[in-house]
Amino acid sequence: MRSGLFALGLLGALGASASDVHDLKKDTFDSFVKEHDLVLAEFFAPWCGHCKALAPEYEEAATSLKEKNIPLAKVDCTEEADLCQKYGVEGYPTLKVFRGPDAISAYGGARKAQAIISYMTKQSLPAVSVLDKTTLPDFKTADKVVVVAYFAADDKASNETFTAAASALRDDYLFGATSDAALAEAEGVKQPAVVLYKTFDEGKNTFTEKFTKEALESFAKTSATPLVGEVGPETYAGYISAGIPLAYIFAETPEERETLATELKPVAQKHKGKINFATIDAKAFGQHGGNLNLEVGKWPAFAIQETAKNQKFPFDQSKKITAKDIGAFVDDFAAGTLEPAVKSEPIPEKQDGPVTVVVAKNYADIVLDDKKDVLIEFYAPWCGHCKALAPKYDELGELFKSYSDKVVIAKVDATTNDVPDEIQGFPTIKLYAAGKKDAPIAYGGSRTIEDLAKFVKENGSHGVDVYAAPMAEEVKEKVKDTTESVKEKAETVVESVKSKAGEVKSKVEEVRDEL
Repeated sequence: MRSGLFALGLLGALGASASDVHDLKKDTFDSFVKEHDLVLAEFFAPWCGHCKALAPEYEEAATSLKEKNIPLAKVDCTEEADLCQKYGVEGYPTLKVFRGPDAISAYGGARKAQAIISYMTKQSLPAVSVLDKTTLPDFKTADKVVVVAYFAADDKASNETFTAAASALRDDYLFGATSDAALAEAEGVKQPAVVLYKTFDEGKNTFTEKFTKEALESFAKTSATPLVGEVGPETYAGYISAGIPLAYIFAETPEERETLATELKPVAQKHKGKINFATIDAKAFGQHGGNLNLEVGKWPAFAIQETAKNQKFPFDQSKKITAKDIGAFVDDFAAGTLEPAVKSEPIPEKQDGPVTVVVAKNYADIVLDDKKDVLIEFYAPWCGHCKALAPKYDELGELFKSYSDKVVIAKVDATTNDVPDEIQGFPTIKLYAAGKKDAPIAYGGSRTIEDLAKFVKENGSHGVDVYAAPMAEEVKEKVKDTTESVKEKAETVVESVKSKAGEVKSKVEEVRDEL
């Protein structure tokens, strides 16, 4: 039984008083964070499903971290709305790290007990812990990944470079350093040296490149990634943000995933640091195979995702997964000789609606048109939020219809079309401004017509204001109409005067003739 579920059952048996999570209110929050050097606070709502799922994990982490004097707290935002608003809480759960009431940062780990424990333990330590022969053994096994530097005490340059890298990655790994030459010798390295210790694969890696901050960061990230890891809710974001392609190994059972991982480890080793490899539970997450253009249900399967461009390269599912065939497939991918599989709906014959329909085959022509600002919604047909947005988005399209030479309001079904964007949720709305197509801006405001229009105006290259512009045109037309009316009236008056003058002249001439 999972420890989180066990903790939940235990809480039910012992009651709320057994909780190691501090329940804070508006009148106790500030004093609590002032009293402790480091606090992790969860802002939640009782009805929130994600909060309920986090609860046992959070409780387990609180109990473990209590021994390290790192308290975990929670705030019920349905009762403490002002307190939650004060700290900018916009969704639930929101986790924030407090180092006093003013030094606040977002929690950057996964919502699992061990991840919370690991993250907060790192937060409690200095960027680099000073080690000696008594503390080094325990430090090497303090987390799944730790990085230790072996430098001479007077080697200031190497120490400064290592400290800079450690400061940048302190949320991810534990960093330590020792100046004891005997310890370096015992580890089989010569000062200066950096060794990454880990609880998987070969156990440790030694840094052998030139000492630069960038090289050390790259070494840590590459060495800390398992040769063949596992994709899941806690690891997916990390793999996607790694910036290198991800090779998926789909299989239904743990035994089959383990077998395939062992089979493909030599391939993963060959491409280490260039392509990440990971197994994925096909029973739990098989639908993701459809996103990679695999036939869902036909397992085991293999596919590579070029995460930077969101391109998909599925391996032929009629073939058996072997190190030889997968090795050749991955070699071709690395050489750039494979063509990505592109899933696309047909290009619409007509674009009669207020919103331009984008598919994979016309994505570049419409969205990447460098002359126009393009606001595009990535949606899913089954998404309730997308359905609620649809009528407003259509109205937004109508507002910009008169400015189609400058602005395009578009949408794409991201479940049936491959797009070069990695979409984390639906709906996702982005603006591709004219002349800035390589730097799209994600929209995070309220989904009202006014706010969306304002977003396009303020971030688009053309600055089109659909509310002000029509009024200006209307005034212009009224001025034009008034001018023409005045002109017409003036011409009428002139003609009338001329006519009257003619009449007067005729009368004068008649009188003169009579005389």
